[in-house]
Amino acid sequence: MLENLLHDESVSEIMVNGTSHIYFEKEGKLRKCDARFTNISDIYQFIETILQPLGRQVNIEIPYTDARLPDGSRMNVIIPPLSLTGPMVTIRKFSSRFINGNAFIESGSLSSEMLEFLALAIRLKKNIIVSGGTGSGKTTLLNFLSSFISETERIITIEDIAELRLLQEHVARLETRPPDANGALGSTIRQLLVNALRMRPDRIIIGECRGGETLDMLQAMNTGHCGSMTTVHANSPRDCLKRLETMVLMSGFDLPLRAIRDQICSAVNLIVQVCRYADGSRKITDISEITGMEGETITSSPIFECTHKGEFRATQTIPSFMDEARTKGIQFSMEMFR
Repeated sequence: MLENLLHDESVSEIMVNGTSHIYFEKEGKLRKCDARFTNISDIYQFIETILQPLGRQVNIEIPYTDARLPDGSRMNVIIPPLSLTGPMVTIRKFSSRFINGNAFIESGSLSSEMLEFLALAIRLKKNIIVSGGTGSGKTTLLNFLSSFISETERIITIEDIAELRLLQEHVARLETRPPDANGALGSTIRQLLVNALRMRPDRIIIGECRGGETLDMLQAMNTGHCGSMTTVHANSPRDCLKRLETMVLMSGFDLPLRAIRDQICSAVNLIVQVCRYADGSRKITDISEITGMEGETITSSPIFECTHKGEFRATQTIPSFMDEARTKGIQFSMEMFR
């Protein structure tokens, strides 16, 4: 029933809400499918057919689960009694097509000047956080930005469900494992991050920070793992900084707020904000540099922004690390900031 949607490259997400309601996202827009399951048994059979080869299951004891499909797509299942709608399936499809810089520019996601700047920042090993809401394209952008990392570096990726597909040869991929029915044998992002620090990484890329692992990521950024990247669920650069503070507090350490902000300020160089618009388009709406502290407040300075008319413009603010680029002999044009 869902076979056509699963094989349609233009479909990015599939959502099954019980027997009667199937939705899919195509070209950034949500649409309803005419197909439906005959009865609830058909949904359970569909779920079992996909999960069984992956070694996953859902039942009364384990009423929800995440799984990575063979093509890299991500699947979430939740069933009654937690779901009042009936068995629900969400499949976020993985695109095997790598989106290059020209494609981002042609789609209106960013300008050529923004692309040049981000590539320069990554070559200079600046720590970058991609911030955005659900479905805004954070992982897609993170995957693309990772393409600017040198082939000579050892990269370790850590994800809940492995979605990143880096082009470099020397990439070590780590994926979390949920606990079993007894609550044992699970491995969290935080545990994998602590282990990754012992694996001689040049750069660490975390698919998404959403909890106490944020503190470990900031400490890694501060202690020699420059050029690391992650994503954070937030609606603006300022919200992103607040989210980082909240997630550090989730680490279980009783740290003063000032100490947390000092950690963030010294670890994070750039915040790249992405947004999905009502018409389905996705844009980088802001690229800001973290500039320091004023009293108890972290300060930032926008370098590029997207206007209300959807036009990209440089703020004419020169990032603080341009002299570093000159010292290292990296060629660039100051025209990008004008």
